[in-house]
Amino acid sequence: QVQLVESGGGLVQPGGSLRLSCAASGSFFSVYTMDWYRQAPGKQRELVATIATTGHTNYADSVKGRFTISRDNTKNTMYLQMNSLKPADTAVYYCNAIISPNGLSGDEYEYWGQGTQVIVSS
Repeated sequence: QVQLVESGGGLVQPGGSLRLSCAASGSFFSVYTMDWYRQAPGKQRELVATIATTGHTNYADSVKGRFTISRDNTKNTMYLQMNSLKPADTAVYYCNAIISPNGLSGDEYEYWGQGTQVIVSS
């Protein structure tokens, strides 16, 4: 019953900004680690940023200083603020989350969203 839905993608000029969101919905106990991945045409999917329930974050070197990952645990929603966008950031961005259906230790599952397209072009 769990779904992850990304939104906020679009076309933006180099140097511009976008804010992506990922909302978890359905029946579950808690959302734990959440991540943003991206996949450019013809390339492997790569990890962009990750955020733990505590708010601890990590970023790919290519986006450090430009992207900010955050989450609102009351809304089961994660965000990715993308600034100073470059053409190399063009990709489909995917939400990933580790979710527990019942809160039992070790009972956790990985879910993926459908992706949202980001195009950085002049």
